Amino acid sequence: MSPEDALARLEGLGNPEKAAELATYHGVERHYLGIATPELDALAKDWRGDDLPARLVLASALWDSNIHEACICAAKLLTQARLRPDDTPAWNLIVSWLPELDCVAIADHVANAGAKRVIWDSSRLDQMDAWATSEHVWTRRAVLGFTQPWTKQNRAKLEDEAIRDRVLGWAAVFAEDHDPLIQRAVAWWLRDLSRHDVPRVQAFLEEHGERMTRSARREAAQMLKRQG
Repeated sequence: MSPEDALARLEGLGNPEKAAELATYHGVERHYLGIATPELDALAKDWRGDDLPARLVLASALWDSNIHEACICAAKLLTQARLRPDDTPAWNLIVSWLPELDCVAIADHVANAGAKRVIWDSSRLDQMDAWATSEHVWTRRAVLGFTQPWTKQNRAKLEDEAIRDRVLGWAAVFAEDHDPLIQRAVAWWLRDLSRHDVPRVQAFLEEHGERMTRSARREAAQMLKRQG
């Protein structure tokens, strides 16, 4: 699938009425097509193919179009557990998008793609250390989005527990970062972790909860109250 053909396909599926609704909802100035997520899922799956270099070219072109749905498709093209023969170019492309993030929906899809690459090679957490102190709020937020899988293990291995503690260290720094994007991200990470690791979340909130906003603290503790 050439970038030109892919963009034409997306344009052909556009719904002007829904596009206008999306533009209002997201409040970010870019072109919207109004395509439903299931349709984007199907397109991305169809466009993946076996040739990773060609897929990277397509993903890059879709992203550079700055069309909302094309950016989402770009991320979906790289959201895969294994990318052979080498996933480093995919990782580098995903990371290159971080400075351009400005929308929760797109950022979350990029985080899903990035999380697959971090699971595949957890040494990439070392690179993410610098993200936690970035002046760009979306890059700081990506620290939590890219590590979301570590909130979901029922039987975490020792190395996974160590990663949880590492992310909680970043979250502790974020506790007094009262940008709404960061507070929500911390709250959601803790809330999801509380479904599988109550002691760590309780300990975090006891030590750092007072530095969070009240709404974020309440959201983070939501599942604890249901379990307690």
